[in-house]
Amino acid sequence: FSPPTPTPIDLHPESLLLTAGELPAAAEMATRYWIVSLPVQTPGSTANSLWARLQDSISRHSFDTPLYRFNVPDLRVGTLDSLLALSDDLVKSNVFIEGVSHKIRRQIEELERAGGVESGALTVDGVPVDTYLTRFVWDEGKYPTMSPLKEIAGSIQSQVSKIEDDMKVRGAEYNNVRSQLNAINRKQTGSLAVRDLSNLVKPEDMVTSEHLVTLLAVVPQYSQKDWLSSYESLDTFVVPRSSKKLYEDNEYALYTVTLFAKVVDNFKVRAREKGFQVRDFEYSSEAQESRKEELEKLMQDQEAMRASLLQWCYASYSEVFSSWMHFCLVRVFVESILRYGLPPSFLSAVLAPSQKGEKKVRSILRNSVGNVHSIYWKSEDDVGVAGLGGKAVFLE
Repeated sequence: FSPPTPTPIDLHPESLLLTAGELPAAAEMATRYWIVSLPVQTPGSTANSLWARLQDSISRHSFDTPLYRFNVPDLRVGTLDSLLALSDDLVKSNVFIEGVSHKIRRQIEELERAGGVESGALTVDGVPVDTYLTRFVWDEGKYPTMSPLKEIAGSIQSQVSKIEDDMKVRGAEYNNVRSQLNAINRKQTGSLAVRDLSNLVKPEDMVTSEHLVTLLAVVPQYSQKDWLSSYESLDTFVVPRSSKKLYEDNEYALYTVTLFAKVVDNFKVRAREKGFQVRDFEYSSEAQESRKEELEKLMQDQEAMRASLLQWCYASYSEVFSSWMHFCLVRVFVESILRYGLPPSFLSAVLAPSQKGEKKVRSILRNSVGNVHSIYWKSEDDVGVAGLGGKAVFLE
């Protein structure tokens, strides 16, 4: 078997960066992981002996770089054509799966902020995200190794797609309740020109009889003196000294005024001419109680849905991240064969170099694979294409 020419499969490092998710924002520093594959090419050498040499090189030249074995099971190879076709699909699908994991994580952060609770630790199968990544074990029960690689990849993408669809539905239901609450809150906290006035008016503020009615006037702050000196003269049938200030904000003041019902329309016109807004309002204790009950129910519904969605997001993040790591392993397997040839003979590992130590780690990897494959481990600034490597996302 001869490895294919590098042109169709050599990928820029960014296309093989395997994002491992993010821990809660409370963590002090981000951890960036690489998933790498090295060929076992020396006669008589094995993956275990290469692992020992890599451990020794890292400990001597980059001792602060955590190093873990990334165990790749014996997957079904298939044909070279199928691997080449699958390689292109894996790159595109990886972007999608990574994106879903980030969406869920961001949704978790938003829900926790909305609930005023501290961020919880993200876990996968009951362990922290970074622990799951660095001790990853293939789930044979969920993804039998004898299944075709295309079938495994398709199953993972289908599962993640269903989770994304479910998240859209659940998120839309939650956001609908939030929107209703926000609309109510805007009415209760906006300016007097637009807000709901029911919680500012008491029964004793309103006079309603066979001939008399009380109106509510919204008066600009700078026009209060003008209102008090002129409201009685806006119509002949205004009750003298009947205006009382109920509330004021930064822009307006709310006043009552009592007058005969038969001149209401005329009073509104003259008030508007002087820059005063008469708000339509009818006091109803039943309506007030109904609005209060509606608000309380919406608040309860929102909290219940928030808690339910948060619980679902934690579980779904675990599921998506686990699927993602299985997907990454398939990518490592496929790309390793396309780069290094058959039979499969390579070592996969997970490293977490510091940003300052990345060039040094690349040098160690370059020296570990010999001249034939060293181009894959040059720095991104030195070469336009890079070898099989993965940068896991920042674990924050």
